[in-house]
Amino acid sequence: MTVTHDFKDSLARSHAYEDAPWWRDVYTQAFPSMAAMVSTRDDGWAQRGGIDRVITLKSGRTLTIDEKVREKDWPDVLLERWSDRDKKIPGWVQKSLAIDFIAYAYAESQTCLLLPFQLLRRAWLQNGGEWMRMAREETNGYRVVEAENKTYTTVNIAVPRSDLLSAISGAMVITWPAA
Repeated sequence: MTVTHDFKDSLARSHAYEDAPWWRDVYTQAFPSMAAMVSTRDDGWAQRGGIDRVITLKSGRTLTIDEKVREKDWPDVLLERWSDRDKKIPGWVQKSLAIDFIAYAYAESQTCLLLPFQLLRRAWLQNGGEWMRMAREETNGYRVVEAENKTYTTVNIAVPRSDLLSAISGAMVITWPAA
């Protein structure tokens, strides 16, 4: 499935959600000791590291978050495999970003998945090959979603929510060989 985008329009739509009042509700529920939240949308080191928002807890601990919003309530999560398909520029799921969480919101259903980024990356490394195969075959709700822009194409792998959450849970279990 290919969708045509204009980067400026997509960025403007993304920034329109930056100050949505429900973000405060999401983070207050997720982090009961939240003391402050700050948007970091301006270009700079934080934005290049994937950070859209910094949450400060009452303890002084900070959490870094990449916010993604889909307007409709889809049954999947889009994992960006290629930021630019032709140049083979890795998408966010394949990058080492400076974030603790991805806040993946579905505006229509007022639902947000708070995905621990390092465990999501581990789940991708463990399952990405199979997910890509299933997406190419369009089986079990998996699919490839390409977003055409004027000068590049972004490639996403749509992974059913339940499968992704199960894989993240599995990524929490670490085993090692006997000595």
